[in-house]
Amino acid sequence: MNPARPFRQPFIAPMQAMRQASGRFPPNANRVRRALRLLPLPLGIAICLPAWADEKPMNWGLCPATDTLPAFDEAPPADPVAAANREQLPTDIEGNELTGTSTIPQYQGNVLLKRGDQFMGADTLRMDTETGNYIAEGNVRYSDSSIRMVAERAEGNQETDSHKISDIRYQLVSRRGNGSADSVDLQGSTGQMHHSSYTTCDPSQPIWKLVAPQIDVDNEEGFGTARNAVLRIGKVPVLYAPYFKFPIDDRRMTGLLYPKLSMSGRNGFDYAQPIYFNLAPNYDDTLTPRYMSQRGLMLNNEFRYLYSGGRGQLDTAYMPNDSLRDRDRGTAAFSGYHNIDKHWQARANMAWVSDERYVEDFANRLNGITASNLRSNIGLYGTGRAWTAGIMADEWQLTDYTLTESSLPYSRQPRLFATWDENFGHWFEAGVYAEAVRFTHDDVHYKNGPSLDYSRNGLSKAMPGGSRLDIKPYVSMPLAGASWYITPTLAWRYTAYDLERGLADDIRARQLRAAGIDPATATPEQLRGNTSPSRSMPIASIDMGLFFDRETTLGGKSYLHTLEPRLFYLNTPYRDQSDLPLFDTRAFTFSWGQLFRDSRFTGADRQNDANQLTTALTTRLIRQADGREKLSASIGQITYFEDSQVTVNPGDPVVSESKSAWVADVNWALTDRWTLGTTYQWNPKFRKEDLASVRARYLLPDDGVINLSYRYRGNPTTGQDQLKQADFSFLYPINPRWSIVGRYYYSMLDSKPLEIIGGVQWDSCCLAVRALARRYVKNREGDLNNSFQIEFVLKGLSSVGQDTDRTLRRAILGYNRDDLYLVPPSNIEANDDDYDPNQIP
Repeated sequence: MNPARPFRQPFIAPMQAMRQASGRFPPNANRVRRALRLLPLPLGIAICLPAWADEKPMNWGLCPATDTLPAFDEAPPADPVAAANREQLPTDIEGNELTGTSTIPQYQGNVLLKRGDQFMGADTLRMDTETGNYIAEGNVRYSDSSIRMVAERAEGNQETDSHKISDIRYQLVSRRGNGSADSVDLQGSTGQMHHSSYTTCDPSQPIWKLVAPQIDVDNEEGFGTARNAVLRIGKVPVLYAPYFKFPIDDRRMTGLLYPKLSMSGRNGFDYAQPIYFNLAPNYDDTLTPRYMSQRGLMLNNEFRYLYSGGRGQLDTAYMPNDSLRDRDRGTAAFSGYHNIDKHWQARANMAWVSDERYVEDFANRLNGITASNLRSNIGLYGTGRAWTAGIMADEWQLTDYTLTESSLPYSRQPRLFATWDENFGHWFEAGVYAEAVRFTHDDVHYKNGPSLDYSRNGLSKAMPGGSRLDIKPYVSMPLAGASWYITPTLAWRYTAYDLERGLADDIRARQLRAAGIDPATATPEQLRGNTSPSRSMPIASIDMGLFFDRETTLGGKSYLHTLEPRLFYLNTPYRDQSDLPLFDTRAFTFSWGQLFRDSRFTGADRQNDANQLTTALTTRLIRQADGREKLSASIGQITYFEDSQVTVNPGDPVVSESKSAWVADVNWALTDRWTLGTTYQWNPKFRKEDLASVRARYLLPDDGVINLSYRYRGNPTTGQDQLKQADFSFLYPINPRWSIVGRYYYSMLDSKPLEIIGGVQWDSCCLAVRALARRYVKNREGDLNNSFQIEFVLKGLSSVGQDTDRTLRRAILGYNRDDLYLVPPSNIEANDDDYDPNQIP
């Protein structure tokens, strides 16, 4: 079995040969033909077991002892530079007395050998410079920046490179791993340990321990073999391995990884056994047979490669006959990139599933159940100081059995885009957005029977497409002072199309129906659509704001209080766009960010007319002592001076001359533990809220957290309720070892829970046990699934069971207290959709 996770660096701490000798002894002390060479192989079983299984930092306070082996007083301090250069450093030898002959010197009384970060000490050291035999006895101890070791006796021959070390105890300094061995026999690069043990627990309380009567180690091959190894939790043996092979350096090796176990109402008993194949230093493969008692056997495979210019991963899965659907199932996904040079990178993200229910059936998260499509894309992307560019193509696959392909977005095959912006002195900034796209769409295949029947009836309809060119040059004049800014911007947007005849005629028929004309009674000339429509229009905006601040005192603490008014004026003339297609354009969901955009729509197929002014105000309280934001509150609204007539579809209601919904956002740190946040949108048209969100978090001592949130969204056009949910989650520490976790996620509109989690976890510095019961929505019909997960995390070894930590991190915001923000930091890498012509420059 190979417990080390691939591409991880195992822990290595060999004591290298001490080549050069100099010190307080007479010159004949330097006549040693070969310096004493002790390899601390008794920790071999620990070498291969890095603590990758649990991402939460170890809490050493849960263990009674700080050091199994305290640091040796005579040892030099840890020095990374000295550790890296130890081969080039001389060996210093110190001692109280030197006796014997010139060929057989004997060092007595606190014998110390030092080189760089390495140290070895003994009561006596006797060696034969002619034969190479040596004996070190009494309080033999060794340490470097990685390990400490004590033994009673070490003897051997430097000429034959054979050694025997007796009665050993060791400790890994950084990982808390420790153990013992009765003896170690070394012969060159190979060795054999007898009755060796490894644990990360305190020796006085060995909650778990891995023991083996015999371990063979080969340094040249880079692996060890433990025979008849037994893992004990307490005094109970829980795992026996007659043949246990493990790496002892950074070379990976083929073997078994730890299995995953779970139980659920949908899959039944679920067992997965990963098998790792070390194919080459820069690529590997993991084959995982998975057995589900209610569904059958499934094979998952993960192939990874890595090289200096990039990396990639191919994931596949195949189930010969899924008893749940009575058919073969499968999926394939590839993700990778290649760096061409410092400016250009090729990237690909490809995905495929065998049927429209696959994602739902094999997802264990709500967003997987609600996903309606999969996107595959491949492209070449570049970036420079003042430009970005790219050429890419994408394809969509339907994963919602209640829909047809008509709901899928158009594929872009290909898409070419470029942006450029540059400053001209201190007064002007100019740039351009440009995009050329060819839009295609798969045929629509119709379904049999009710909407939930995902079988096909053999009928299909072609979906015509077309091409689009969108260019938007702009010039702005950013002016700013210490307490103000004003940025006027003038842009011109030109968009032109080349449409297939079928799409142009469909758009024309839609126009006729909006005008009250039945296409069946129209003339051929009236039915003929425009295959080359275009749109050209200016866009003018002014963004301005002020900053006021003052020092104030609240509750005896000093704060900086700011007041930040902002105005944004937008003017765009009306252009009739009813003859333009809708390839990738939808109306934005109204939000705070929408107050300062120059378009209400995503994509380039619609550009709204506007004569509007946004008025907004933000205030903050910033604590002077540490710069922490105590309070931030913002409110804003758009005033429409004229009707905005451009809509997504003909016949949709226009934005009338009035005012938008009020948008307010408040975040308040009541204390260092209590935080409260709310977002609210109030629609004056219906005199009710369009959106309401309330978030509260309390940080308990000992890494505990409580989250409570409420979310509501209404339709801004009809005023009807669309979403109403409450979410409560917590991690409550009962004491330093025991804690309970839970989540209750409830839909008030559906009057049913979306996810319920209840669990308990026991944690120490060397062992964690988590048990979770989970009930969650498993399909679009709203049916619920029950599952039970249990995981044993042997810190410093590995974990056995389901990945409960991943489930809890997703369900409980702030679990492990390293994710305390609603929005995680954005990826700094370029995105293939960075092109956004609707964003104000």
